[in-house]
Amino acid sequence: MNNLTKDTWNKEDLSIFEDDLYSLRKEDKIQFTKNVVNTKMNVLAISLKDLKKYAGDIYKGNYCSYLDLMAHRYFESTITDAFVISRIKDFNLQKKYILKLSKYIDNWSTVDTLKFNIKGQEQKYLDFSKELLTSSKVFNRRIGIRILFSFTKDTNYTDNILEILKTMDNEEEYYVNMACSWLLCELVIKQRDKAIDFIKSNRNNKFMINKAISKCSDSFRVSETDKTLLKKYRIS
Repeated sequence: MNNLTKDTWNKEDLSIFEDDLYSLRKEDKIQFTKNVVNTKMNVLAISLKDLKKYAGDIYKGNYCSYLDLMAHRYFESTITDAFVISRIKDFNLQKKYILKLSKYIDNWSTVDTLKFNIKGQEQKYLDFSKELLTSSKVFNRRIGIRILFSFTKDTNYTDNILEILKTMDNEEEYYVNMACSWLLCELVIKQRDKAIDFIKSNRNNKFMINKAISKCSDSFRVSETDKTLLKKYRIS
């Protein structure tokens, strides 16, 4: 792999980097990875560990110059970009590049690679989540839900999260509803009483509620007592 810590990136540098990625492809794992991720992009089946390392090297240099180019030949390019963007601490800058990357995203994996540095910027990220949830793009909405995972430990934001989940009653897209279900399961684990009350009283999004209960049933972090209780609230 060529030097990735650069003072500036140009199109040739990016092309060389993507050629290097191609040289690392694992032919025997490509179709499996493509099926799991469910992407239409070209896949190389490079390990996330390696991509994260490359992103770290890029971030040590002029990562904005790299992200400004953002032309993706491969699924792995979007993952590398997501790892770089996840390191950005400034809200406005991270938002800029998330929105830029979102134009290329066609899968759950790139979305779920993103991490959000919300400390001291909580309201900005809550507002950004709400903005994304108004998008017509499926994976923008999934990003909006994924942002909320960063708030699940803080009781000060539990009501905010649940209010946002109430707005998802008419959501029909699988990858958005799955993220909502996963988020609700996390809330059962971390903010038990309010989350269970939400499940009891919100019955419109059948998929979200039932899948959240299934996720809780599969989790070792949910007590057997609560698993039994939650099964009573499944929507038939």
